[in-house]
Amino acid sequence: QALASGKPSVIDLGARTCIPCKQMAPILEELAGTYRGKANVLFIDVREDQAAAKRFAIQMIPTQIFFDTKGQEVSRHIGFMDRDDLVKGLQAAGLK
Repeated sequence: QALASGKPSVIDLGARTCIPCKQMAPILEELAGTYRGKANVLFIDVREDQAAAKRFAIQMIPTQIFFDTKGQEVSRHIGFMDRDDLVKGLQAAGLK
């Protein structure tokens, strides 16, 4: 649904128990609130949703995947990602 919304999106695929994923959780929550209505900021726990891990070909966690307004993947990053880099990724995906 998020990818068909016409908004840029970032999906963080990780696990609630992974240390860098825990460090990113408050950043993702803050960005989800800040950009509500302008961009989609999602977290998927690959241990709970293994189908998503397969769908997005996840090899390591956390992995952040950025999608443009048409739902096409524009970039991905593996590992911890700070707030500024997440915002830059969303901007590159079309966030205004």
